[in-house]
Amino acid sequence: MKRTTLSLFAGATALAAVTGFAAVSAPGDTGSDTTEPAATLPVERTGLLCPAPSNSDLAETSYTSFTPVTEGADEKGTAALEAATAESEGEKGGKGEEKGDKGEKSGDKADEPVVQPKEPGTPATGKTSGADTPALIGTAAGSHAPGWTVQQTTEVAAGTGRGLLGLNCTAPDTEFWFPGASTAAGRTDYVHLTNPDDSAAVVDIELYGKDGALKSTVGEGITVAPNSSESLLLSTLSDVNEADVTVHVGVRSGRLGAAVQALDDRTGGDWLTAAADPASELVLPGIPEDATSVRLVLFTPGGSDADLKVRLASPSGLITPAGHETVHVKAGMTTGVDLGEVTRGEAGSLVLTPTSGSVPVVAAVRVVRGKGGEQESAFIPASDPVAARATSADNRAKSTTLSIAAPDRAAKVKVTASSGTEGGTTATKTFTIKGGTTQNVEAPVPAGLKGTYALTVETVSGGPAYASRTLTGEDDDVAAFTVQTLPDDRGMVSVPKAEEDLSVLQQ
Repeated sequence: MKRTTLSLFAGATALAAVTGFAAVSAPGDTGSDTTEPAATLPVERTGLLCPAPSNSDLAETSYTSFTPVTEGADEKGTAALEAATAESEGEKGGKGEEKGDKGEKSGDKADEPVVQPKEPGTPATGKTSGADTPALIGTAAGSHAPGWTVQQTTEVAAGTGRGLLGLNCTAPDTEFWFPGASTAAGRTDYVHLTNPDDSAAVVDIELYGKDGALKSTVGEGITVAPNSSESLLLSTLSDVNEADVTVHVGVRSGRLGAAVQALDDRTGGDWLTAAADPASELVLPGIPEDATSVRLVLFTPGGSDADLKVRLASPSGLITPAGHETVHVKAGMTTGVDLGEVTRGEAGSLVLTPTSGSVPVVAAVRVVRGKGGEQESAFIPASDPVAARATSADNRAKSTTLSIAAPDRAAKVKVTASSGTEGGTTATKTFTIKGGTTQNVEAPVPAGLKGTYALTVETVSGGPAYASRTLTGEDDDVAAFTVQTLPDDRGMVSVPKAEEDLSVLQQ
């Protein structure tokens, strides 16, 4: 996450190279000021990484791919998802000979794409089952690149981590923070690392508990082979049992996709995706209104303690949870706070602000729905705002709840439902969210819907808006659910104005 600026600069440089030679001026050059504002253009290439969905033979996984239509994007483009199954030449040859001896065709799950992305504006879906579904490496270019989103949703009928597990496949990066993991008894948490490049990546994994860093030597210098994926059980990285753990993934060389799969014996499981970059003010949007337990987990990576004011943006405004007005986070230590049934039957988002001094913090909440043997859990990390546009790819009639928060000023947002994967026409609604509130909006549904559909949220005016989508299981008697935050899709990039100046070739 620390290298986002560098990635955008590289993209801008590539675009400048395509459009012509940029004029170069030294600081001491004289002449009139011809500086022009940067142009905002659609990105030309996007990469996404999806971790291996489950190690359960009962797992049923669906993938939904969607690219919103973007004005100014290339007319043509491509998108593809391929299995992250790097093998040596010897391994490939050995497998080929074995299949030849048996008279079989040389094809398996790793050879066939699980989903074939369609043209922008139309979602596409594919399904797979079992424990041997590999991680996926995706690349989109041209018209398919701006805002490309892939949702991975897995249903596990029984066993540890049973329930509904979902995540938006993520872009490769070099640093990730995961507050909310655990090495406690009853929890089985894995960190999944996926390398999309043709060279190996080297990564360090650090764990932090309530008393600071957990001792571990096996988390240093982990090598992830090219075009491959690895999953590491957190309890093998440290033998300390901790209820609340913050996982830090730092890439020494290369880049990776990273996510934590958190499985619980009693309350099911879900994916814990990376929290927004450390910041002094954080928003965790869209806690389900019927949450029976909400646990806030925080960590500050700097050398200073943090004191934060805790507020809930409810439908009627900002309120302070009784008994949890503030939280103190010690430097380098993970802090967990049990907020109970904080939403009390209404939509809500947590808003964290410093009481004094700005100290960067990362945060996530673990949410539980249901009671007794029908409990299910999910995670909501601190999120970046929707900004220009964000997309949720996998939505289903009567099973989708869209939550939008405007923690500061009022925000006006436009929500567009795409056509369905098997039919239906687009629909659009506009909502105004009052400042300091969270609203579960009545999101549009495609007319004549068949299959699943995508929701695209765009900020029209006002203050920053934060959003999340809750997807519930089809069985009304079970509390199965998953929540995905909706930060900006990074479909647009700011490119400095450039003019052709061939004189630079003579310098």
